[in-house]
Amino acid sequence: MNDCVSVFLTGVGGQGILLASEIISTAAMLSGYDVKTNEVHGMAQRGGTVIAQVRYGQKVYSPLVMERSARVLCAFEGVEAIRAAHYLAPDGLAVVNQYRIIPVTVSTGAAVYPDNIGDILKTQFPRLCYFDATAKAIEVGTAKAANVVLLGAVSKGLEMPEETWLEAIRKTVKPKFIDINLKAFAAGRTAV
Repeated sequence: MNDCVSVFLTGVGGQGILLASEIISTAAMLSGYDVKTNEVHGMAQRGGTVIAQVRYGQKVYSPLVMERSARVLCAFEGVEAIRAAHYLAPDGLAVVNQYRIIPVTVSTGAAVYPDNIGDILKTQFPRLCYFDATAKAIEVGTAKAANVVLLGAVSKGLEMPEETWLEAIRKTVKPKFIDINLKAFAAGRTAV
């Protein structure tokens, strides 16, 4: 692999985006790649957008994902997927959680959350994996593992061995949460 692989993650504060980017980065390093990452927290603690960018390859000079270059766009929330659509390459894979987080602007009546978000996503992304990662996480034991469920789906769009992903989870997740996160990852791999 001479070219860099770009992964763009987006969602709302508190959804585990930073851990997800750490797991991807660790998996790439374990696979022998040079890795660069970038995170933007913004108003994360107040429910604002969080993004993380991961780039890996033989030699990576910048962590910034250029528009229309990401091999995978992983959105932890549907509206955030629409906002970040311009980062995904034309043949890229969009992995999007169906779970809705209603922003303050909608709850106060200043904006409207689209009722047809699934239809919008289908028109935006030719390669779309749109599923309820939160429900799958609850099935394995905790909604907090939705981020790792999404990573299971993301892993199908990136050429790294499954065992490398599992080792990355073991290295980055707190010991008492490893087993549930391994189950969450496996559940996500079945979504694609």
